[in-house]
Amino acid sequence: MTRLNEQQIQTMKEELAVELADWLMETYGYSPREALDILYTSETFDRLQDTNTNFYFQSVGYVASFLKNEVENAVFC
Repeated sequence: MTRLNEQQIQTMKEELAVELADWLMETYGYSPREALDILYTSETFDRLQDTNTNFYFQSVGYVASFLKNEVENAVFC
């Protein structure tokens, strides 16, 4: 089994963050700045950055479901 190196993992995290910001803009009509503010202050983003959660390895739909819960329940900071 091939293991990912740190750079590959970081790239996956960054690409997923872009997709999540796009999802926030499309779903809720946020501006790019608003979407990034919400994403970067969310528990979901914290989980994405924690390599131990393997969130970076999940689909955008799966990770977005956590973010959706935060946005709709005003859980983010």
